[in-house]
Amino acid sequence: MNTPQQTVRVELAERSYDIRIGSGNLPEVGAFLVSLGDVSHAVIVTDTNVQEPHAERVAESLAGQNLAVDLIAVEPGEPSKSVELANGLWEGLLELGADRRTVVVAVGGGVVGDLAGFVAATYARGIRFFQTPTSLLAQVDSSVGGKVGVNLPEAKNMVGAFLQPIGVLIDTATLDTLPRREYLAGLAEAVKYGLILDAELFDMLEANTAAVLEREADLLIDVVARCCRLKAEVVRQDEREETGVRAVLNYGHTFGHAFEKLAGYGEILHGEGVAIGMACAARLPRRLGRVDDAFVARQNGLLGALGLAVDRPSLDSDAVLDAMMHDKKVAHGRLRFVLPKRLGEVELVGDVDPADVLAVLTE
Repeated sequence: MNTPQQTVRVELAERSYDIRIGSGNLPEVGAFLVSLGDVSHAVIVTDTNVQEPHAERVAESLAGQNLAVDLIAVEPGEPSKSVELANGLWEGLLELGADRRTVVVAVGGGVVGDLAGFVAATYARGIRFFQTPTSLLAQVDSSVGGKVGVNLPEAKNMVGAFLQPIGVLIDTATLDTLPRREYLAGLAEAVKYGLILDAELFDMLEANTAAVLEREADLLIDVVARCCRLKAEVVRQDEREETGVRAVLNYGHTFGHAFEKLAGYGEILHGEGVAIGMACAARLPRRLGRVDDAFVARQNGLLGALGLAVDRPSLDSDAVLDAMMHDKKVAHGRLRFVLPKRLGEVELVGDVDPADVLAVLTE
């Protein structure tokens, strides 16, 4: 270990678990997993980009604990988050003899985590699930909190479940192999946490953009741990999105998911969609008199400094609005948005006039 490891606890009564965050700690997966209970069989779900070297190293670590280990690799990218791929994984688990002592181990980014978690939640009415996220987006956001699922052609994440992992191990050294575009996309979610919950995190990212872009190890561990703590507290308060507290995590996502869907899943990366979505989601409250020009400029300035585009893709505005009506936050046929009040604080706003949304889309 070159840098100190941090541990974040997600407090959810009997579903509580630890997130271990370090650099170079991937070989510890096996010991961590077997410490969590009766395990005899691990099925690693990964994608063909991550299989070498990360998933193979995880397999070696698990085999070193005398576990039976199998590995299934899917094609990388958002199109794999589908009912068809889930069906293939269910059949694969059946062929491998997976049972209640089997743990599904996700090794990869957000797509792998969501897909593998959904399969674990539904196979045999639910088996255990462990997360080893290897993309920045998954490390700061999607690997924590238990939301798993697949996409429908008409809407993202519309079929899914809540299944908390039994543990999460994050090795930020895996980010060294992440393509620059994927890394930058993950930064959008880190910026989001600063905007919605932690103005000091936003300040830290703003003051250290060069070190962030250079993937400086100590700083990355701190950023990832801070994001995980923020999400863990939100999930503790509203695990299953029943009170509205967890909705704040979707800042920028209502716009972003629509852009992703209309461009064709995978054409716009999720983090890229979130960045553009946050730019739109800041212009909307400015139009409604909730924030000023300075807020919008500061948000978009940091996103731009981190290499993220904030300009809306050339998509038909009416089609974007229609796609947004499939968002999970829609209530009684009315759009609802997570909108900023000030740096570090947002609120869920209902019954937004579609005319204002269209106006923002055409600015």
